[in-house]
Amino acid sequence: MKKLLVTVVAATLWSVAGVQAQTLSISCGAVGVELKLCQEGVDAWSAKTGVDVRVVSTPNSSTERLALYQQILAAEADDIDLFQVDVVWPGILANHFVDLAAHAKAAGDHFPALIRNNTIDGRLVALPWWTDAGVLYYRADLLEKHGAKPPATWQEMTETAREIVAAERAAGRDGLWGFVWQGKAYEGLTCNALEWLDSFGAGAIVSRDGDITVNNPKAAAALKLAASWVNEISPPGVLNYDEEASRGVFQSGKAVFMRNWPYAWALANSDDSAIRGKVGVVALPKGGAGGKHTGTLGGWNVAVSRYSKHPGLAIDLALYLTSQAEQKRRAIAASYNPTYPALYQDAEVLAANPFFGQLYETFSNAVARPSGVTGDDYNRVSAAFWTAVHSALSGQQPADTALADLERKLKRIGRRARW
Repeated sequence: MKKLLVTVVAATLWSVAGVQAQTLSISCGAVGVELKLCQEGVDAWSAKTGVDVRVVSTPNSSTERLALYQQILAAEADDIDLFQVDVVWPGILANHFVDLAAHAKAAGDHFPALIRNNTIDGRLVALPWWTDAGVLYYRADLLEKHGAKPPATWQEMTETAREIVAAERAAGRDGLWGFVWQGKAYEGLTCNALEWLDSFGAGAIVSRDGDITVNNPKAAAALKLAASWVNEISPPGVLNYDEEASRGVFQSGKAVFMRNWPYAWALANSDDSAIRGKVGVVALPKGGAGGKHTGTLGGWNVAVSRYSKHPGLAIDLALYLTSQAEQKRRAIAASYNPTYPALYQDAEVLAANPFFGQLYETFSNAVARPSGVTGDDYNRVSAAFWTAVHSALSGQQPADTALADLERKLKRIGRRARW
């Protein structure tokens, strides 16, 4: 790991060496469509301003990318002017970024939850670029065939998945499962499990005031229900699935329901998809009576380094990349979710992404991971959470015991950190 980071740092420093005075550098999407969209936006701004912008290569792994950022910023290096930052990083990296609060009005009206998430100690340290929240994909053709409707609650989803799988397997489709999701012990499981908790009204692990709230009966009920899915409506291997593994199963036609991020819509309807034209998307189910539709807040932002030699130009580029016009382009081209509520009513955006209109409530009610309040300790908090959840899902511990142990671990972390 250390050797990899040193190599990447060296490559990064080399890639921006010898640049001229009016050159900026930005770290953004590492590969694929994400990198292409970033490069197109950067090129458009460069053509307008005459300022050259170099896109710096960074690791595809978000964990490795964060470690690289921390090394560069801790050295107060000016090698990168703008950073693409994950939604959970503002609390970790805030001290290294320019306060963009004075430019918030020029940036426009983003979803309030995103601005709150990116505001640390009164400083707006990043502008929202695109957002994400977990959603429920379903096989519209199978639900119609079996007279079912998109589920309103997790219990309804469980029962519908069980019934459809039983009927389809009886007809010879032995490889069909009911529900795939991200059960691997990593950040994706934190996102899934936080949605379960929030949908049951069980809190968000650590409150905005720093109180440990995760050990409660509603949280235990949510985990017990999720554990019941494994090897019944979800394959045993789901406990090692990430986003792409679960998408692969669903897109090959082997699952009725899938929890994933909105990016999977365009791929599910691509020319080579086995389920093209057969997919629906709705908000994630409620946790029953008193519950709510929710989704873990995801997405990426643009931050300007305090160590940039050209902060004015860097801010202008950040405003351009996060503007409504640029976000509309990205939404139409590749289904990237805008951070502006107004774009969810835009006719051209909705023509390209019909399901976007159904996501407004999800983004309005999205639950943020407790990264702002826990700051540098967020990674430890999240790792403790996903480890406890995984132990409950895999049957290593009862949900109640796992949550009690987790509470004790988080209290130790919190006491040392003085949240």
